[in-house]
Amino acid sequence: MNETRLRPATSADGRSRKRARFQQNDETVDVPTTTHGDRMVATNESPASVVVEEGGKLVEIALSTSTPDDAMLSLGSFIPKSQSSLKTFCADQSCASQGPRIQLDKSFSSIDQSPSQPYIYQRQEYDEGMFAYNHALLFDQNSSESMRSVALLYNTALKQVCQGKFQDALRWFELSLVRIIALDTNDPGSAVALLKIHHNMGHCHYRLGRNDDAMKAYRQALALARDRELGNLHVAICLNCIGVILFHNEANDSKRILNIFQHALTVFRSEKCAQPTQVATVLNNIGRVHYLDSNYDKAMHLYSEALVIRKEFLGSNSIDVAATVCNKGQTHHQRGELDLAMQCYQQFLQVAPSRLGSTHRDIAVIYKCMAEIYHEQGYIDNARTMYENALQAGRAALGNFHPELASTLNKLAHLYYKMQDLDTALRYYNEGLKVERAVLDPGHPHIVVTLMNIAQIHRQRGDCKAALDYYVQVHAIQIKKWGRNSLHVANILSNMGLMQYQAKAYPGAFDLYQETLRIQRDHYGSDDNLEIAATLNSIGLVLFNQGVYGLAKGCFNDSLRIRKKLLGPDSRDVAVLWYNIATIHLETGNDELAVKLYKETLRVERAALGEKHHDVILTLQHLGLVHQQRGELSQALAYFSEALEIERTKDSKSKTALGKLLNLIGNIHLQQANTVDMMECYAEASRLYQQEQGPNDALVIAGYNFYGLSKMHPPSAPVA
Repeated sequence: MNETRLRPATSADGRSRKRARFQQNDETVDVPTTTHGDRMVATNESPASVVVEEGGKLVEIALSTSTPDDAMLSLGSFIPKSQSSLKTFCADQSCASQGPRIQLDKSFSSIDQSPSQPYIYQRQEYDEGMFAYNHALLFDQNSSESMRSVALLYNTALKQVCQGKFQDALRWFELSLVRIIALDTNDPGSAVALLKIHHNMGHCHYRLGRNDDAMKAYRQALALARDRELGNLHVAICLNCIGVILFHNEANDSKRILNIFQHALTVFRSEKCAQPTQVATVLNNIGRVHYLDSNYDKAMHLYSEALVIRKEFLGSNSIDVAATVCNKGQTHHQRGELDLAMQCYQQFLQVAPSRLGSTHRDIAVIYKCMAEIYHEQGYIDNARTMYENALQAGRAALGNFHPELASTLNKLAHLYYKMQDLDTALRYYNEGLKVERAVLDPGHPHIVVTLMNIAQIHRQRGDCKAALDYYVQVHAIQIKKWGRNSLHVANILSNMGLMQYQAKAYPGAFDLYQETLRIQRDHYGSDDNLEIAATLNSIGLVLFNQGVYGLAKGCFNDSLRIRKKLLGPDSRDVAVLWYNIATIHLETGNDELAVKLYKETLRVERAALGEKHHDVILTLQHLGLVHQQRGELSQALAYFSEALEIERTKDSKSKTALGKLLNLIGNIHLQQANTVDMMECYAEASRLYQQEQGPNDALVIAGYNFYGLSKMHPPSAPVA
């Protein structure tokens, strides 16, 4: 849970002041994707039959034993799924700051990557088994004039399909359909031709994005294959297409789809007339289902089997081989095998540009996948180059306004944010937002994420007003989509309250947090909830800054009770509340109790976070400052020295943090008139400051008045 400390600052000379410090922790956000659509139920028995749901009824489809007169064209397909972790980032807070700790809302506290959607390839470059009947209908002198007419119309339609003119092709197929139905013949050749017409009409509808119409056409072809006993291979071809349509629908039943594909695979493996490449196509389709179900081991096994077949029968330079290699790359990527994934992507790029063109949409997608790996591995320059390549290829292939383009822009912005180049990050986020608003619905989740990210950058730059403006836009979207009493609205109200707090507009912040609390209490029905505890902590902070210490302490105590109950006594979030309550007592003059509670804070932090955690060092430092303010210099020196020892042993020690601790210790020595130790600390602190060259790194000498007093009134000599 994200926490922010606002400590009642005690400066190096021991005087109290109030200053804010915000600390954000990295966290991972998973954006699940869901789908909806037609259903198909398949039995788990032998491939003698399959059960299909049509019009709410289960219809059994028999598989015959005869064979078709031609086979399915086998190409390939792949669906890279760019679903890397959605990460948040942490603002560097190396120096101690003082005051109660405020909790940032977990949902919207820092930069998120826009949710990545699986990229489903539905173009003719990669076969899913949808364009199975791609050969011309043949006729001879013995064919009737009507069948010759059917063949001519059908073959004209095929030519339109090959040219990508699917709407025109549909019209020619419909003409051939009318003509062949008028024949009213039981000739098996006419029945096969009719099946091919229905099947190719399904393919055209599919390519035009009309999946419901495609499903109707494929089911008509399937029914014809069953009723006229045209052969198991025809049935298997139709089943494969039905499985693909269901797979591409927004919500699919993986178990049923796998059952359908498995029936088709069993037929292709058992029929002598089947081609090995047909087996590879269905293996690839089954692999994709397992991939989207996160069954990566099964997917990898199926892709590997398909790849062996395709290499043997299509050659290493086949686009379908490249597609299956890329599928393996995606699976390696999801399994965290980044080097193997990169090898697969590079193999794809060795083949694909010469076949598809260097600015093809799929090339852009693979550039983006490679950029994600470089990003994950920390090769920022390589990642930036690949994202820029993806952006260039994507614009050439898709134009300036497309969801894929918006995704790449957001990833580039995310990369620059990680590089702390906030100006460039903001520019790319704004460009991505412009694209998203042009191609997505006004309330689309991607737009919300981008608005939140832009707000976070403004917040990090200290521009609370600009950040608040973007949060207000999100608030309007969330109210319209979810209603005023939704937790989504409560989350954004919490962020708006934080901006008002940071702008020191405490009455406005109080009202926003109160509304947040009302929504949360109405939703959960009980205060025993961590989100409610966080909001109570935030309200306590606002009251603290308004000087309403009694009510602030009540909010902190309520939050403490909830967290101890839900998280146990040794949670970091419990330590935050002990710290805040201690600060109230310190501000109201109850120093003894404040020190006791700060020590309890330190105990819990050590138990929850470990000895070397940044919070432990900050609390030690603060205890030292409190003792210094009370004139208890020996205790102050002990806490500062312990903090310094821990900071020196950290793997990622900060020279600035070391310098400030040495500065504080030097001030204690000055107050104790230990000039030799004082000068050693000041000298080392100055050296560290010079090495770090931070904008606010300067030696602060405090406590000279104490030193002067000790010279004028030295300690008495011991009694002889």
